[in-house]
This record gives sequence, structure tokens and C-alpha cells, in this order.
Amino acid sequence: MSGLNLLFPFLSLFVIFTPNFTLVAGLSGCGPHHIQALVQFKNEFDYSGCNQTDYFNGVMCDNITGEVTKLQLPSGCFTGVLKTNSSLFGFNHLRYLNLSYNKFTSSSLSSGFGSLNKLEVLSLSSNGFIGQVPSSLSNLSRLTELYLDHNELTGGFPLVQNITSLSILNLSLNHFSGAIPSSLLTMPFLSYLNLDENHLTDPVEVRSSSTSSRLETLHLRKNPFEGKILDLISNFTTLKYLGLSFQNISYPINLNFFSSLKSLLRLDLSGNSVLETSISSDSDVPRNIEKLLLSSCDISKFPEFVRSLDRLEHIDISNNKIKGKVPEWLWNLPHLIRANLVNNAFTHLEGSNDVLTNSSLRILDLALNHFEGPVPTPPLSINLFSAWNNSFTGNIPLSVCNRSSLVILDLSYNNLSGPIPRCLSNLKDSLVVVNLRKNNLEGSIPDMLYNGSLLRTLDVGYNQLTGKLPRSLLNCSSLRFVSVDNNKIKDTFPFWLKALPGLQVLTLRSNKFYGPISLPAEVPLAFPKLRILEISDNNFTGSLPSNYFVNWKASSLETNDDGRIYMGDYNNAYYIYEDTMDLQYKGLFMEQGKVLTSYATIDFSGNRFEGQIPESIGLLKALIALNLSNNGFTGHIPLSLENVTELESLDLSGNKLSGTIPKGLARLSFLAYISVAHNQLIGEIPQGPQFSGQAETSFEGNAGLCGLPLQGSCFAPPPTQQFEEEDEEEGVLNWKAVVIGYGPGLLFGLVIAHVIASYMPKWFVKIVGPDKHKEADPASLFDSLDSRWDSSSNHM
Repeated sequence: MSGLNLLFPFLSLFVIFTPNFTLVAGLSGCGPHHIQALVQFKNEFDYSGCNQTDYFNGVMCDNITGEVTKLQLPSGCFTGVLKTNSSLFGFNHLRYLNLSYNKFTSSSLSSGFGSLNKLEVLSLSSNGFIGQVPSSLSNLSRLTELYLDHNELTGGFPLVQNITSLSILNLSLNHFSGAIPSSLLTMPFLSYLNLDENHLTDPVEVRSSSTSSRLETLHLRKNPFEGKILDLISNFTTLKYLGLSFQNISYPINLNFFSSLKSLLRLDLSGNSVLETSISSDSDVPRNIEKLLLSSCDISKFPEFVRSLDRLEHIDISNNKIKGKVPEWLWNLPHLIRANLVNNAFTHLEGSNDVLTNSSLRILDLALNHFEGPVPTPPLSINLFSAWNNSFTGNIPLSVCNRSSLVILDLSYNNLSGPIPRCLSNLKDSLVVVNLRKNNLEGSIPDMLYNGSLLRTLDVGYNQLTGKLPRSLLNCSSLRFVSVDNNKIKDTFPFWLKALPGLQVLTLRSNKFYGPISLPAEVPLAFPKLRILEISDNNFTGSLPSNYFVNWKASSLETNDDGRIYMGDYNNAYYIYEDTMDLQYKGLFMEQGKVLTSYATIDFSGNRFEGQIPESIGLLKALIALNLSNNGFTGHIPLSLENVTELESLDLSGNKLSGTIPKGLARLSFLAYISVAHNQLIGEIPQGPQFSGQAETSFEGNAGLCGLPLQGSCFAPPPTQQFEEEDEEEGVLNWKAVVIGYGPGLLFGLVIAHVIASYMPKWFVKIVGPDKHKEADPASLFDSLDSRWDSSSNHM
């Protein structure tokens, strides 16, 4: 019995403080009141964004005392305000605290952090903290790692240089301002310092001694330093990684300035002007450099000193003004795996067309240059081969089919001819992106895609391709983006592509596709994830059933799974590929814009569709652009369009639509462009900012439409004046005949008329009528017209 009594209090704690058994399993060694405090801290926030088990799995306690010594929140777990009286600050035995990647938006950094004086690691990255760093943080004398990056912190430089034990300090992507203390860079144990993207300026005092410094990594990207910082940096002989991109230095940087940094492995000077005389072959740049970034440095000659960098792995000289040939020796550097030569004025690769074959390169980007001649044979180990927007000619080299590691092939915007190599099927286990857009390729798209193909993006738009869409596309279960626009492909609508579970973009614009785009059984055209369907300027015909748009992806406002802004391939650590497409949006044509993951559009324009626009269009709540122009649609504009709350662009011009423009469209707050020109619409144009800002041409060609922005008012007088003038003319002619025929009796008639008018005026008025020259009261005309349109609009 006594044993049961001893067990009961424990079970009570178990029930009160833990939601279920699995949560306690991760808290071995924690005392009951510490578990209660952890639950209390959790309950201070909305924690619906995480698994409760994961929360407790990030807890460690001292096995002897039961005190909490480590707390690591799962990413995205907590949402709310971290208050100064939070129970968190009662865990005064914490040695490790990581609250990063949560949502403490609008929370200030509490001075309570300074009371956790046993902390050795404090990570508060990416939380939305605002305000200044409390001075109490300098009390954390045992702190070795401090991460405050990716917040909205302000004020002068934090008083962290007093924490002499710091080895890692990351304050990047905040709004800190003012001069950095020169003593910071000579802290005895500091090895990593990241101050990227703040508003910091040069230290007031520059100390030449750095004997006690252990600094190995220094990131100062995008701060308005003016030059003093360079004098300080040149003394840090232990530096291995130096990032100085996009500074405010007014003079060209001399690369010889870094000659004393013998341990330097990575140097980033992008966005600064570099002294051209310092890039010659006799430059005294450290020879151990593995990564050299000189993008946007205003250089016009190839940096010859690179030839002596035997350990170089990555070079970026993009966005400069370098002309002529790329030297052959570059490809002989034994460790070079990544070269970015984008956006220069290169014309040739020095050497033969096989000069790249035996290079160790894995990533080569030659885009936006003036390269001519045949495409060079890519390196054997190539992963990414990009040469878009050049002037390469000839066929696509068959050697690409033997590059078994090739993931991305982008030869778009060149002058290539011939067929698409069928042998690309050899790369089914590696190839993810094929972009051959805007060339002169001929023939049909080959059936090159075997089962299990990893292909995700296929863009062959703007070529001379014929034939049909290859049914082997069905073998690409990963396919998300297909663009075959502006070719000569003659085929029916590819209903079969709806079997692809991830297809999001399908562009068939300007081909010879024909026939209906709805199935005979009038079932919804259900592509599981399709967001963009561009089929304009083809020969599609028929009508669309009323349920056509049921089950479309654009009916959902779900966010993208991976949180990315643009569609693309983000799965490689060394590069990012982002899909692009031509966008017809808000009446404008935008060539090769990036594709937002939130963008949803339907373009059926320039075909021969008939019948009514399906009411189910109103289900597409996430639709941003809708273009049904230049078809033969009839009937009314669907009232359900007012439910498409994200709509920004609507083009229904060039159809046979009748009735009025639904007034509910005026409530679409994002609607920036609308065109209903050249239809058979009547009535008053709805008034509101969505309509008043449109051009008059958006409503022209509808004889029955009136109101702004059209010039004709809905309240203009009716066209009756012409008939009155005709009556008057006829009267004048009749009187002429009377005068001619009865001239002798004119005098007698006037005398009699005078007598009648003198004695019987009411009778005279009744017979002759009022003066025909009296104008109608304009106010009464406005009132009658106004009431007529009101009553008409109420019944339409």
C-alpha cells in the first residue's frame, strides 16, 4: 500500500505536466518542476506549427541536478511575442539556447537574456526581433557563440567586444549602424565574424597590431565602408575567408593589398572597382586561393594572375567588360570545378572545339556573351552547361549525350539548327532541365524520355519544330514545366498529360493544335497541380462545359511546399536554376520573366471557342490572369468572376458577349487591367477605381455601353431632335405652297386670325399647339433617363 502511495504523486506529475508518454521519453534527467516550466514556456506561444514531441526532443537536462542545460526549438515551432517576464529566463542553468527560425515578430530582445549567465551558445537567428541589443548581453562572460543574424535589430554596434571568450559572432542582415570598434577585430578568441548587410562604417581608430587575433573568417558584404577597414584587414594574416563585396570604397582596390594574407583561401570583391594593373600576371595575390569572386568589378581584361592559382576551384568574373577570347590555360587549372563568365563580351574559346573535354569543370556558365561558331564539346564531368544568349551555330553536339552527370543543359537564345538529339535519352538518370528555346531547331521532339526519367523542365519554344507532342513525356513523373510555344506542332489537346502528378506549367501558344479541349463526357479537365495553361493562337474549337474548371489547382490559395518565390531547381548546393517564360499580363508582353510559384494564369485567346464561359471559372480563387479574348464566346459575363478574388488581369475582348458588365467586378480589389472591347455589351460600366483607371479602348466596340471611361454619358438626350427638325422643314414647305396658291386671300386670313386670337386664345392654343421652337427641359430628360437605366440594371 505504501508503494502505491509513493507512486501516485509521480503519476500525478506525469498527467499534469506531460500531454503524453512520448513527450516524457525525451526528458530523461529533467526534474518534475523543470518539466512544468518547459510546458509553461511552450504555452506562452502559438505552437501549432510544430510537433510537440520535437519540442521536447530539443531539451537536455543535467543527470544529477535535473536542471535544464540545453533548449533547442524546432524551426517554425513558436509564434508570438517573447515577453520580458517569460518563464524562459528562469532556466538560469542553460548552457545552450537555440530559438532560431521561429516567429517572435515585433518582439524586442529582452534584457532577461543577460541573466542566463552560464550560456555558452546563444542562437536567435531569423526570428524577427526588433529594437536594440540590451547591454545586459555583455554579462554573458562564458559565451563562445552568438548568432543574432536575419533580424530587424537596430542601433549602434552591440557591446559584445567585452565578451572576450567569443569565437563566433554573426550579426548579419540587420540594421546596425555606426562605426565598428577596432577592438572587435582583435578579440583574442574570435575566429568567425559576419557583419554582412548592415549600415556599419569604418572604425574610428585603426590599430596596426594583430598579434593576438585568431580571425579566420570575415564577412563585411554590403556595408558603407570607405577604405579604412582595408588597412585593418591587411594585418590579419590568419584570415582564410574574406568577403568585401559591394562596399562604398571610392577608389579601385589594388589586389596586391592582400599579399600579406598568405593563408587566404576565399576572396570576394564583387561589386567593387578593381585596379586593372593589379590583375596582371605579376600580381602578388596569395597563391592558395580556392575561390575568387570578381563579379561586377569593372574590369575589361582577363585577370592573368589567375594562371598561377593552382588550387583554384571556383572563379566568378561575371558582369564585367572582358572582350575577346577566353585563354586556353584556364581550363588546365587542375582543381577548377566552377567557372562563371556570364555577361561579358567574349567571342571565342582559345584552342580547338574540344578544349574543354578534359577539364575538371562541373559547372560552366557562358551565358550572355558573344560566342560564335559551334558549341564546344562540354567537359566529361559536367553537371551544368549553360551557354544561353550567345551566337552559337550548327547542331547540338552529340557529345552531350555521353555526359552522364549532366543535370542542366541550357543552350537557349542561340542560332542552333538541326534536330534535337534523340540520344539525350541516355541521360534519363541525370538530366533535370533541357532549355533549347529560341533557336532554329527542326524536326519533331523525339521520343527520348524513358520510364524513370528525372526531367523536370522542358522548354523548346520558338523553334521550327513539327509533328506531335511525344507521348513519352508520360514517363517523366517529375515533370513540372513544359513549354513548346511558337513552333509548328500539329496535334490535338494533350489530355493525357493530366496523368503527370506534378505538372504546373503547360504552354502550347502559337502552334497548330486543333480540336476541342474538353472531353466528350463533359467531365472536368482535372490536372492535379496545373497553375499556368497557355494555349493561345491555335485552332482549338468547341465549347467548354459548365464544370470545366472544377478541381483545378488555381482554385486553391495553398502556398508552395518548399517556400520558394520562383519555380526552379534548388536541389543542388552549387547552383540554382529558375524557370522563365513569356508572360502576357495586364495587356503587356513580357519576355522571359521568372515564374512566381504563386502565379496562376489561363490564356485561351486567339482560338475558335464558342458557347458560354463556364460559371465554374469562379472557383479559381487564386487565378491572377485570365485571357479569353478573340474567340466566339457568347452569353453573359459569368457573375461568378467576382469570386476570383486574386484576379489582377482580365481580357474578354473580341468575343460575342452580351448583357451588362457584372457590378461585382468592381469589388475585385487587385484588378488592375480589364478589357471587354468589341463585344455586344450594354448598360453602364461599373464605377470604381478598378474601372475608372482603364483606357477607353478597353470598352470600345460595344454600341450599348456607356459611362466612364467612355466619353459618351449614359445620360445624354435621346436622338429626337432630328425628327423635330424634319417636321419643321416640312411645315415650312407647306406654308410656301399655301402662299403660292392662295396669295390673294392672305390679307383676309390675317385679319380673321387677329380677331380669333383676340377673343378665344385658349381655343387657339388647343388647336395650333404650343410653340414648336420651345426646347425641352434638360433636367426632366436626365431624370427620365436615369430612372430608366436604374430599373433596367436592376433586372439584368
